[in-house]
Amino acid sequence: MNRFLIPGALLALALVYPLLVQSLPVYERLGALVLLGAIGASAWNIVGGYAGQVSVGHAVFFGFGAYSSVVVYTHLGWPPIAGAPLGMALSVLLAAVIGVPTLRLSGHYFSMATIAVGELVRVLSSTSEFLGGAQGLGGPAIPRTVFDLSFLSAMPFYYIFLVVLSLLLLLTWIIERGRMGFYLRAIKDSERAARSLGVSAGRYKLYAYMLSGAFAALAGSLYLCMFGFVDPDSGFGILISVKMVVMAALGGAGQLFGPLVGALILVPLEELSNSLLGGQGAGLTFVVYGAIIVIIARFLPSGLLSLLNRRKVNRVD
Repeated sequence: MNRFLIPGALLALALVYPLLVQSLPVYERLGALVLLGAIGASAWNIVGGYAGQVSVGHAVFFGFGAYSSVVVYTHLGWPPIAGAPLGMALSVLLAAVIGVPTLRLSGHYFSMATIAVGELVRVLSSTSEFLGGAQGLGGPAIPRTVFDLSFLSAMPFYYIFLVVLSLLLLLTWIIERGRMGFYLRAIKDSERAARSLGVSAGRYKLYAYMLSGAFAALAGSLYLCMFGFVDPDSGFGILISVKMVVMAALGGAGQLFGPLVGALILVPLEELSNSLLGGQGAGLTFVVYGAIIVIIARFLPSGLLSLLNRRKVNRVD
């Protein structure tokens, strides 16, 4: 029964939440943002949590998804969501290209390499007229068809994000309990030992990186559909990558529902600080994230969900 406690509680909260916040636009938007953050963090969790490859440059995939959606609208006149498959395909290709050399690195060297790639792409996007330069690009000003996903309320986005997150968690659950999941956990525990047992570590790390990049791109496309605008900082900014890492680590990296638990805490905290401090809260956000990282590293290296697992173990003992 304890195994189903967290999934049941989260499912009940997801289903009841829309009923609790009816006609409250602020909380409708907050719920959608929590789910969107959980999608991005769950995408990162595939490579960062299960495989132990701490990427701090996942914003590059997020930005590919966001820019692909706005580019197909700006230059082709298509609905922005039509750019999601393009963004996912480009992200898989990019992950394959940059993953081959960078995944040979380990520890903080890999993390620094991903930061460098992300910052390079951000700078290049800010100088590209095709991508709108530093000013960025915007989606449809008014809805043309239902496929533009332009709604007066944030609640339709809540349901869309909930479906996408559910499918992503289902896929992660299947991977977690399959051969790939066992291989990734073995690589995370000791890559050398995994290789000695015949695991093709490089190949499976690359698979995880490509899959993770694809779903991070999908999160970027959904972000564009909801907000209707993207620029180099909101698409490729390093803060996006940091959010994914902190959400997953706070809830429990390498655990199925860890990113969602982290998003349930971090997103409302960020929105509260923004509402209280307005534009002056940007610098404080970095301070808060830094403090959370220090607390996690010192007291909760396995995340908040580890506390529940620890209590289960103590009861058994």
